[in-house]
Amino acid sequence: MRIPSTQALRALDSFARHGSVWRAADELHLTRSAVSHQLRLLERDLGFDLLERIGKGVALTPRGQRYASDVRKALTVLGDAVTRHAGTGVGGSFSISCTPGFASLFLCTHIGEFRQMYPDVALRILTPRRLDDVSNADADAFIAFGVGNWPNRAAELLCEISFTPLCSPTLLNKVGGFSKPADVLRANLLHLGDTEDWARWLALSKVENPDPEGGIFFSDMNLVFSAAIAGQGMAMGDELTSGKALAEGRLVRPFDIAIKSPRSYFLVSEHAKATHPVLDAFAGWLRSKLAESNAKGMADHGRHRLDR
Repeated sequence: MRIPSTQALRALDSFARHGSVWRAADELHLTRSAVSHQLRLLERDLGFDLLERIGKGVALTPRGQRYASDVRKALTVLGDAVTRHAGTGVGGSFSISCTPGFASLFLCTHIGEFRQMYPDVALRILTPRRLDDVSNADADAFIAFGVGNWPNRAAELLCEISFTPLCSPTLLNKVGGFSKPADVLRANLLHLGDTEDWARWLALSKVENPDPEGGIFFSDMNLVFSAAIAGQGMAMGDELTSGKALAEGRLVRPFDIAIKSPRSYFLVSEHAKATHPVLDAFAGWLRSKLAESNAKGMADHGRHRLDR
């Protein structure tokens, strides 16, 4: 039996995870035409259709979805075999400083996978005093939330963030729903540190005479989300850190209006450590998880919206 080329299988796997040829091409460092060519060759070798045209785009056929799932498992087995038998050459202790919200709501929900891939790495997760703090001498690298200005440091953009109001279904039912943006003022506004995000969202939503200074202030995003999930008020959140709570129905998104944050998540390190083998492995793994989360968030977005 002829086994399809690994490059074609990787193209299929990437397309299945991202849902688009251009995202797959970006991940594989290929042109879009090259990815499309690999998928066509794979269809020819298999003898059945993997893709079908839907409107102006393409999507996997049901049979293509099942095959892509099997391919994902096979590629994982191959990767694990390389790790176990050939060794990754990556090991030692490494400390990552990460903002509390990103650490608890995203990183800690996936970090076991990194450990499985790199069992010889002793990873330590730290939390900083400020979201943009990269001063901890005990940390080898930082996942920081800022504008990207860290002099004499290497900084890689991980993901941009947009904020939108989130609340629990309990609160939504208690206040009788939100039909217009001004209705959020009927609930407590939950703030992380200051009122900037709420003030910007209320202004964008053209809410007249808003009072963003009211509400409850917290120093940690985990506390903001805990209060929101408990029905104590409206939080300003993003779909990266709140994705799990949205998917599980513990939080809902009443409005499609979102504000792009002037700050983003960056992977920051000293230039001398930028090529450290563990940092390179961690960065590659983290990029992959963020890409998967983004693809899943786009697919689930319609299910997070409320029927109004």
